[in-house]
This record gives sequence, structure tokens and C-alpha cells, in this order.
Amino acid sequence: MRDIASYASKSSQSLGRLFGTGASPTRSEFQRDRDRIIHSTAFRRLQHKTQVFLAHEGRHFRNRLTHTLEVSQIARSIARALRLDEDLAEAIALSHDLGHTPFGHAGERALDRAMEPFGGFDHNVQALRVVTRLENRYAEHDGLNLTWETLEGILKHNGPLPHLVDLAEIPAPADLRVATYASLEAQVAAIADDIAYNAHDIDDALRANLVTLHDFIGVPMAGPIVEEVLERYPGIAVKRQTHEVQRRMITRAVENVIATGSENIAAAGVDSPEDVRLAGRTLVQFSSAVADAEKALKSFLFARVYRHEDVMVPVRESEAVVERLFAAYMSDADMPGRWGDAGRAVQGADRARIVADFIAGMTDPYALDEHQRLFDARPDFR
Repeated sequence: MRDIASYASKSSQSLGRLFGTGASPTRSEFQRDRDRIIHSTAFRRLQHKTQVFLAHEGRHFRNRLTHTLEVSQIARSIARALRLDEDLAEAIALSHDLGHTPFGHAGERALDRAMEPFGGFDHNVQALRVVTRLENRYAEHDGLNLTWETLEGILKHNGPLPHLVDLAEIPAPADLRVATYASLEAQVAAIADDIAYNAHDIDDALRANLVTLHDFIGVPMAGPIVEEVLERYPGIAVKRQTHEVQRRMITRAVENVIATGSENIAAAGVDSPEDVRLAGRTLVQFSSAVADAEKALKSFLFARVYRHEDVMVPVRESEAVVERLFAAYMSDADMPGRWGDAGRAVQGADRARIVADFIAGMTDPYALDEHQRLFDARPDFR
């Protein structure tokens, strides 16, 4: 077994699962978490959920599943370099988007607005609902029965929660301690998410012809790499140039995080996972210069890609689909199967939570099919 640092999470010291299981002779507890996540229905649904570009716009754009796999690969690389538990980092990375709605962040915004009178909607809390309540594969319990460390990482990989979160309906083996920082493995999963979507959103935006490589010249983080690639490989196909930019961006971002994280861990003097939780700040992060550059890159992508009218047309239609579905299910429209049975038995906030669970679990195509069934119409995303 690979030697890991004293500040890394230890599978042998896990706070355990809600429902006790016998030890596995071949896998650690965090490996078992990873495997349970991969075999879940919610994980498979990610294949048909939007990342940025809707599926009808092309077959080679990232979806939630391909994004998740990229995050997982990056997380393992960083965790190994920092001598952390790679399997826990991977489990958190693989599960970090399980609570996302159909139609990407557009769907989440619409569902959050619809749920505002009932406590709102948060995709990290929803991911906990998925893995603790909504997955119903096992004979003896609901949920995936994951370890405390994986549940904590799903909830807090972006840091302590700045507001009180109602976790009364989230069964866990111990208090998830919303006010503390999460493990270094969770912090690795969070920054791997940033690295992955920065790089692949550039790739997808170029594929969609929303921007050109030359548009990135002068843009922090990406610009210097674009200039290098165009100077060294001026005559090759644009798709090869794009891939070279993407791979260099990921490599340099990962190397920066490893160097900065190592320095922060040493400076903080942490010697245990508990020290990490009480450190008072995120330790796995970009250097200040790269963090500033990354913010500038995000601002560029927001203005030129995420708010491009070719993206905003389907975004507005997607939000309308989610809002209409929610309103219909809250009034007199029946949800199919067990969802309809559960919804008919309650009213008000309890019904709203069931409706939100149902909609959040939908894939893009299923949401459109339900819209067709209820309203005899499909939105025009063009």
C-alpha cells in the first residue's frame, strides 16, 4: 500500500457508515464508496445531463458524465502528488455533480427559484439526498450507505457553508460539521473541478465557433499558452492547436496546485485530518497570481461564452421547461410511478421537496419528454 501523509484521510480511521458492513478483503472503505457511486443510477444519468452546451448542439461537447470523469482523473493526480488518499478524492470527484438538475446551471437556477418558498435548492445538498435517500438499489437500506468522509466531502468540498443548511433529512453516521473545512481530499476534488471546466469550456466554446483561439490572446491564464502553441505549431489543424492549449493549461494548473498546496500544508503545520478541518482556510488552491489569472479567464468566458446569445436562447428555454414542470406537478399534474404515489400523499413543502427530487433526477431528454406529455409541446432551442 502506498505511504500517505499524516494529514491525509485514512480509510482505516473512517467514522464509518450509517449501516454497518463487514470489512472487504480486497478494497478499502473509500474504494467501496467509489464503486458504489459508479454503479449508481444517478451516476449513469449524468451522461444525459447538460454541462454547458445542450446535447442537440453536437455530440462531442462535454456532458455531466464526461466532465465528472475529467475531474476524477485530475483529482487523482493531485491527491497522489500531495500524498493523500486517492480513492477518497476520486469518490468525492465522481459524486460532486450527482445533485445537478437537467439543463446544467440553468435548470438549477430555475429549480432554486421555484423552491424559494420551501427552503431553496442546492445541488450539493441534493447530491447528499441522492446518495443517502433517493438511490434505492440495496435490499436492506435506502441510499448508497457511503462513509462519513465521502458524505462530508460531497457537502463541503467548496468550503464551510456560509449559511445554515437544513440537514435534518440527511441520514449520516455522524455530524457533518458544516462550519469546518473538509478534508484535503475534498479540497482536491473542488479545485480539480475548476481546472477541468476551465480547460474544457474553452475547447467546447471553440467547437461551437463562439470564439477563436486568437480571441484568447491577452486573456490571463489561457493567452500565454495560446501564443506558445500558435508560435510553435502555426501550420497544424485548429483542433490540434486547441488540444495542445487544453493539455498545457491542465498540466500547468495541476503543477501550480501541487506546489502551492504543498507550501500551504507545510506552512499551516497540519499533522492530521482534524488539523486540516480546523485550519481556518482552504489549503489546496492556486497561487495568488494564478488565482487572479483564473478569475480573469472566468470573466472572459462568462462574457463571451456563457452569456453568448447562442447559449442564452436554450438557457432561457431550459429554465422555462423546469419552471413549467414544477408548477404543473405542484398543481394537478401527476408524476409517474412511485413519485406520483408519494406526491399525492402530501401537500405544501413536503410535496415541493418530492417534486424537486423528481425534477433534479431527470435527464435532459426525460425532462423534454415530460414537457411534451404535459403541455403537448417541445421547446425550440434554436
